[in-house]
Amino acid sequence: MRITPVATDYDEVRSDVKESQDRSLQALQSANAPDANSVVRELDESDALDDTMTPGGEFVAEELIVQVIPQAKDEFTCYSCFLVRHRSQLAREKNGHSYCVECEG
Repeated sequence: MRITPVATDYDEVRSDVKESQDRSLQALQSANAPDANSVVRELDESDALDDTMTPGGEFVAEELIVQVIPQAKDEFTCYSCFLVRHRSQLAREKNGHSYCVECEG
């Protein structure tokens, strides 16, 4: 008498694992989860605070003043990363566009 081995489906979920997953799902469903309306209310409240507060909780009521310095003659703007670089970092120019050594790397 010859015994032929049966192929094993390794993708099929084992019965002990499936029972464990079902118990975990039931535990999550029975847990005290917040309802959708309370979550939306909390998000709306936090968004309202974001307009006037910084992450540290401080109120900011002043404008930021930034001095813009024009591009110097020995600088170029990389067409790939859009950073202003010194001419020594120029890798190539093609069709009137300059590329830095980091982008051409």
